[in-house]
Amino acid sequence: MKKIAFIGAGNMNGAIISGLVNGGFNPENIMVSNPSPEKRLALQATHGIKQTPDNIEATTFADVIVLGVKPYLISDVCQHLSEHVDITGKCFISVAAGCTIKQIEQALNKPCTVIRTMPNTPSQLGFGVSGIYANDHANDEERAFTTSLMESVGIVKWLESEQQIDHIIAVSGSAPAYFFLFMEAMQKQAIAYGFSEQDSRDLVQQTALGAAKMVIENKLPISKLRENVTSKGGTTQAALSSLIEGGLDQLVSNAMNCAVDRAKAMAKNG
Repeated sequence: MKKIAFIGAGNMNGAIISGLVNGGFNPENIMVSNPSPEKRLALQATHGIKQTPDNIEATTFADVIVLGVKPYLISDVCQHLSEHVDITGKCFISVAAGCTIKQIEQALNKPCTVIRTMPNTPSQLGFGVSGIYANDHANDEERAFTTSLMESVGIVKWLESEQQIDHIIAVSGSAPAYFFLFMEAMQKQAIAYGFSEQDSRDLVQQTALGAAKMVIENKLPISKLRENVTSKGGTTQAALSSLIEGGLDQLVSNAMNCAVDRAKAMAKNG
């Protein structure tokens, strides 16, 4: 069984560790490194994994290294690792936005497998979406392992080009916040109607959950599901007409394009 090092003890790395261990992966084959002790010690206590403050120790220990540090730190971290560890045959998996495979390859300065994956925050609950793209050094075993790794926190989609990572960010990476904003607006209006803050939240979150489950459990197009709950001349049609006339489609398109543009700018300036 491969050994895995997680560089960084943030929420995403913590979620993947949790998913792996809960799925039966041997915690003795997992090590997390983090400069401050609180998070890494908490992960050790919860999951029985190994921990260290030293990225060098973690990378030496592992076959697969998951880079879960802030994007602006990845190049420095990779360069430091390459200078102090023989990285031949090791596989590097990045879960950070805004840092390209080329940038990671340049920092490592040695031929090796580099895989970018873009998970989203629901991965912390096991309901994530991860887009994945690998460089030419990745073999079938490494691709399969990465698939298994990210399936521990949700579904995965292998991408045809690295450019699609930016599109995944817009479609699923940033997207939970779109739904949160819509739900927040609904909760505010429910409160304005006189519902309590908690009742408003209960109504909105259960409705959102139910709508998502209906999409998951049905093979019908989403547009058909919408039509099925929209009676001609009824309340739903009145509400939807207001959203459509207000330019909802264009607003959503603009927002997603802004996410793509920002992802490209982050990679360019990284």
